[in-house]
Amino acid sequence: MGVSAATGVSTGTGPVALAPRREIFGWAMFDFANQGYTLLIITVVFGDLFTRVIVGDAPDYRLGNLLWSIALAVSYVLVVFASPVCGAIMDYSRSRKRFLFASYVLTVAATCLLYVVEPGWIVPAMLLLVVSNFAYAIGEGFIASFLPDLGPRSALGWISGLGWSLGYVGGLVATAVTLLLLGDVSLENYDRIRWVGPFAGGFFLLAAIPTFVWLRERGARRPVLSTPALLRMGVARVLATQRALAEFRDLRSLLVSVFFAMAGIYIIIAFSFIYGAQVIGWDESVRVLMFITVQITAALGALFFGHLQSRWGARRVYLFTLALWLLAIIAIWQTPALTRLAQAGLGVSWQAQHVFLFAGVLSGLSLGSSQSAARALVGVLTPHAKAAEFFGYWGMATKAAAVFGILGLGLVQWLLGLADAIVFCLLLFAVAMVAVLPVNEARGAAVADAWRD
Repeated sequence: MGVSAATGVSTGTGPVALAPRREIFGWAMFDFANQGYTLLIITVVFGDLFTRVIVGDAPDYRLGNLLWSIALAVSYVLVVFASPVCGAIMDYSRSRKRFLFASYVLTVAATCLLYVVEPGWIVPAMLLLVVSNFAYAIGEGFIASFLPDLGPRSALGWISGLGWSLGYVGGLVATAVTLLLLGDVSLENYDRIRWVGPFAGGFFLLAAIPTFVWLRERGARRPVLSTPALLRMGVARVLATQRALAEFRDLRSLLVSVFFAMAGIYIIIAFSFIYGAQVIGWDESVRVLMFITVQITAALGALFFGHLQSRWGARRVYLFTLALWLLAIIAIWQTPALTRLAQAGLGVSWQAQHVFLFAGVLSGLSLGSSQSAARALVGVLTPHAKAAEFFGYWGMATKAAAVFGILGLGLVQWLLGLADAIVFCLLLFAVAMVAVLPVNEARGAAVADAWRD
């Protein structure tokens, strides 16, 4: 697809030139910045703090796990409804940076306010979590919509991989500093660990500055409409696109696959460290080591597989990463059995928490690479003129998946306990592999190139 000299908008006549390095870096820095929120609030610290201290229904924490699932699910439901309409409005008005900035400010503010929550303040904690996670999650779609503008389709894999890799580096830095300064998650340490909210918000605030300095808004801005008119126009464009989606059969199949894959991934993101604390019973030192292991392997996986996409194609790499996920989930589920096997067969004195680190390596390699490959493949199959709207559908699919996956896991663990409920993920990744098999990357890219808005 080409770019009009007058507007900077794709014209559909030739390949898009690679964007300047600093713009690509500025785009990738948003991944660096927002990964601190994912890890500090959703995965490593606040999720554990919410279930074990704020709710604190020991010994099995089933109520805390269920309420955690509900709060996350509500935030993702809001994204499901808002994301496509916001994308359509952004495509029409060419105001992606303004929407991105609004989501960024709201995420920072709501995350910092988590500091005021006291043990037992369940409702305020859930409300702040809903607001902050909604703003963070919808912002993921906003920043992703810039990806097709940054280079030709063949380059989107390594650009997406760069962003995801920098994200895990950012998460490693933010969480390592937090754990060193704030200590462990416990009631006794609550006055220190409650600072995780302001730290996560402040990290996001500062680290995302390069994004807003260097990332360009392409295309001449259209006349400003009133808010009701914009909403009507956004809904009308979404409905028109839904009628035209029959032409994008490869993108539709991909989004079905993304739905099931992301359902499994969101379960891992939301419950992996809760699983380690409640099922594996790991020590604080192993918890920290697991975090470092996953961050490093995820960053390396995103970079390696991102570059591999230019040779293999995004679809093939995406399929391979889903197969890695199946191995990772089996390793998580069978950690006790693998521990006994290692003790009997190798004569070692490893504990389950040490064997669990092996599952962490597989999960890390799968985590960054699968999400990066899926995002790049959406970019390959997306018309430039509808980038924000189509990535809105990607955001809708991923967040609907989060609702389905997290609530599903929450209900299954309520009935069976968390140790066996993790098997639910196996089914999700298997279905994701089957759903992506009909996707033809070259055919889908040709359809996107031929699209006229």
